[in-house]
Amino acid sequence: MKLKTDFLIVGCGFYGSVLAERIANIFKKKVIIIDKRDHIGGNCHSQLDSKTGIEYHTYGTHIFHTNNREVWNYLSNFTSFNSYRHQVLSKYKNKIYQMPINLETINSFFLKNFDPNQAEIFIKNKTKKFIKSSYDNFEDKALSQIGKSLYEAFIKNYTFKQWNKDPKKLPASIFNRLPLRFNYLEDYFHNSNWQGIPNNGYTAIFNNIIKNPNISVELKTNFSLKNSYEVKYLTIYTGALDRLFDFKFGKLEWRSLKFKKEAINCNDYQGTSVINFPERKYDYTRIHEPKHLHIDREYKKNTTLIIKEFPHHDPYEPYYPVNSSNNRTLHRQYKAECQKLKNFYFGGRLADYAYYDMDMTIAAALKKFNLIKKFFL
Repeated sequence: MKLKTDFLIVGCGFYGSVLAERIANIFKKKVIIIDKRDHIGGNCHSQLDSKTGIEYHTYGTHIFHTNNREVWNYLSNFTSFNSYRHQVLSKYKNKIYQMPINLETINSFFLKNFDPNQAEIFIKNKTKKFIKSSYDNFEDKALSQIGKSLYEAFIKNYTFKQWNKDPKKLPASIFNRLPLRFNYLEDYFHNSNWQGIPNNGYTAIFNNIIKNPNISVELKTNFSLKNSYEVKYLTIYTGALDRLFDFKFGKLEWRSLKFKKEAINCNDYQGTSVINFPERKYDYTRIHEPKHLHIDREYKKNTTLIIKEFPHHDPYEPYYPVNSSNNRTLHRQYKAECQKLKNFYFGGRLADYAYYDMDMTIAAALKKFNLIKKFFL
């Protein structure tokens, strides 16, 4: 027997949940959300560690930040945020450095005492031989921005571990996410007007977003085009498109992550929420200490939780798209197949084969809803 619904949404991350909330509240229609995992929230899911009582982000540290007022106003209906400001550090040869690379990093690494102008001139001298009119790969772009010494210390091996590829074989555009600063600014997302961690955690946001009685959720449920649902209006799919079509054109390339938790008998293990480990001698790329995210909470003394992050390949848990020309071509083929389907929309990080921050995902969902709304109101 087929379950009947007005709308079927595949995936209970931000994209699917926001669309479900809008449809249920504005259209007053019934929505079923299905998700293959055993929890809501997608990769933004958070939970309490049973040993320490510390809330952590199941799939790596997520910092909400945005300049989009519409997104901020929308999300503020479902949560409040603390005053956390994100700082990233990197451990190289047993010494801690600021990331992204800033004036403190430059002075500490090169044992200098530059002012901003002196540092900029110094780095320009380091990079001038690498300047080109265009850049074909990640390494060439990085060398042109920060020079060989900083690149090899902080970026090259970290990038190799993250992607399991020679940086020369990665697109130059990936480096665009790594800023360079000639001041002492340490706030990683200082350009964002709004930033913080949800006071009650991420899972609480999703519980609030999907609490409308017109929304039902079915977990540990896979989706196929031959599904057991009778959908009156529209199916919205947020998963990977290659899997939807049984890889008929080939597999899109993804990188994944796995995490190893450990309860530590000390009050504070590393003094901050995230430290990068760029050297190849470490299999992991980062260590997270989530108690630093909720600076307003009081946790048990002399206990903390650390989580080591290991990049690896797992096609069943896609995280990061490998944005090569071949993969983009393959994704376009799958998009064309989707567009042949009747009453079928897709979107979100996996379906769009794109790296989206949380606010970008929410903005895309709100935009998609405005498109759908034209046909239903």
